[in-house]
Amino acid sequence: MGIGPEAEWAVRTGAAAETAALGRRLGMAARAGDALLLSGVVGAGKTVLAGGILTGLGVPGPHPSPTFTIVRTYHGRLHAAHLDLYRLDGGLDAEEIGLEDILAGEGVAVVEWAERLGALTPPDALYVRLERVTAGDERQILLAPSGPGAMDLVERARRVRAGGWR
Repeated sequence: MGIGPEAEWAVRTGAAAETAALGRRLGMAARAGDALLLSGVVGAGKTVLAGGILTGLGVPGPHPSPTFTIVRTYHGRLHAAHLDLYRLDGGLDAEEIGLEDILAGEGVAVVEWAERLGALTPPDALYVRLERVTAGDERQILLAPSGPGAMDLVERARRVRAGGWR
């Protein structure tokens, strides 16, 4: 996962609003072609973070998880595709639903349950692992870039100032 520990960014959030604020920073920093690959157990905060990313891209909410539709597309500052691959091991075929085209597109791809991409995983992406730290809303979030574009995204996001997150 990542191209080196020096490129990784570990963040701890204490409430859902802080997780969303981190997402806004990522969305504000995102550029066309960026892929953000989210992973974590059910309830880890993937959809909250994805909603923040979409807000940062200028997409008005709400941003429900596309668990049953698989893909939702939006138009904000950039074209965005929000994918939820939870149901892919239920027999759905990633190629049949056009994931390769979405991931190679000129917009931003935000993928929940990204570990289910398999061979379609883009070589240059930002891996985002969310883990619950406590029974409450506290999360440990590790952002690990796998290529130069994702490294640039992390560096831009570190410089963005977005309220609600420390």
